[in-house]
Amino acid sequence: MQSNRLLLRPFIESDIESVFKGLSHPDIIKHYGVSFDSLEATKEQMNWFADLEKEGTGMWFAVCSFDNKTFYGAGGLNDLSKEHKKAEIGFWLLTDFWGKGIMTDAMPLICNYGFNKLGLHRIEGFVESDNTNCKNAMAKLDFQHEGTMKDCEIKNGEFISLDIYSKIKTE
Repeated sequence: MQSNRLLLRPFIESDIESVFKGLSHPDIIKHYGVSFDSLEATKEQMNWFADLEKEGTGMWFAVCSFDNKTFYGAGGLNDLSKEHKKAEIGFWLLTDFWGKGIMTDAMPLICNYGFNKLGLHRIEGFVESDNTNCKNAMAKLDFQHEGTMKDCEIKNGEFISLDIYSKIKTE
């Protein structure tokens, strides 16, 4: 998939170094569910990306420059429920590319893929309540804030709250 400046493509083996760079960076993993301390450990994430498509539970993409020379980050859909026609959206960017509108470009491509290729009716996002940048991005992309699940998960020994966002397919 592509926009006028981005290419979203399946992951390839050589992406592992960029994925490790992202998922070992303290500012990125602060709000992401996993982190890795070695290239070897990052294989687990690469396998997760591959298994999503293989098992029909979603699809994540490498988010790159249009010419495929620069890896920006990753985004996609997971926890896909065929029965309920919904999936969860997620993304992360390498810090060098924060604030450049990349996810504002990439997220509609991911949503269109979910609605048009995967047959979804609902795409939902669960955002840590203190992740202001992500909450702003969700609002800018016309995701509706549905509420807050207070103290619903434990992270680093502390309870955290999650804000729920959704986008419903419109005809």
